[in-house]
Amino acid sequence: MTRKFLVTGGIFGLLAVILGAFGAHGLKNVLDAETLTSFETGVRYQMYHALLLIGLANFTKLQNNLLFWFFTIGTIFFSGSIYLLSLDELAGLDLSSIALVTPLGGALLIVGWTLFIFKALKLKYQ
Repeated sequence: MTRKFLVTGGIFGLLAVILGAFGAHGLKNVLDAETLTSFETGVRYQMYHALLLIGLANFTKLQNNLLFWFFTIGTIFFSGSIYLLSLDELAGLDLSSIALVTPLGGALLIVGWTLFIFKALKLKYQ
């Protein structure tokens, strides 16, 4: 299970760096300030959760599949939908129908963090 946390965290981190550079250099003069800020929020949250997954690889007592999937799917839904919504106009698409995926991803991340806290509190009593 440790490998799963490390590899997924590594992939999320790699993509966050690539997308962050793309946003800073490729989209800076293309997107309006508000849309660019949204894109950067997606990158930031993706990197936060990349580092979290990598960090969790060091704490096997905190690892479980449920925690992994809440953070993984939550990050993909939250950040991924922000990327798509930020770039839909550039691509000539109307992706407004996926706007509800963003708060769903956020909710999954909140549940993941809540589960993490409960698991951490449980460690105290073992």
